[in-house]
Amino acid sequence: MCQHHGLNRRRFLALVPGMVVAVSACGQSSTGPAEIKWGRETCEYCGMIIDDPHFAAQVRGPDRKVHKFDDLGDAVLWMAKQGWAEDAVTEFWVGGLESGQWTDGRKALYIDGQHTPMAHGFGAVMEGRSGALDYAAMKKAVMTKGSTSRCEPSETAPNTTTRDG
Repeated sequence: MCQHHGLNRRRFLALVPGMVVAVSACGQSSTGPAEIKWGRETCEYCGMIIDDPHFAAQVRGPDRKVHKFDDLGDAVLWMAKQGWAEDAVTEFWVGGLESGQWTDGRKALYIDGQHTPMAHGFGAVMEGRSGALDYAAMKKAVMTKGSTSRCEPSETAPNTTTRDG
């Protein structure tokens, strides 16, 4: 006769799914860019599908949660509304214009005039080029221009014209 030590095959197999979840959760980093499911995840700011790694962005806040964006300009506008955006622990990652590889958005340089998903127009590069802006100058330009999409309700009153007889 077999002796049971409290963990028979059926009980072990019932525990496997939970063990897989526990192990996979341990593999998730609390720093750096996260994986984006291209063409399936949506932008936190405008709700559009994120599908171009050359212009996408991510922000990891002090709570270590990752926020994903289809256009780095959307990320800049969204961060401006967060009280913790300038905290030293807040990470800003952007897709490289040429490589699509993640790079530190505060160290990147920005080339204007790009055809970006939400028409903010900036692409990130790591090496200097004529006319390239640093992070602070790009941020100022995006903030000055404001939202280029129809994602946000207008902050101005709607045009209320009346027709006379």
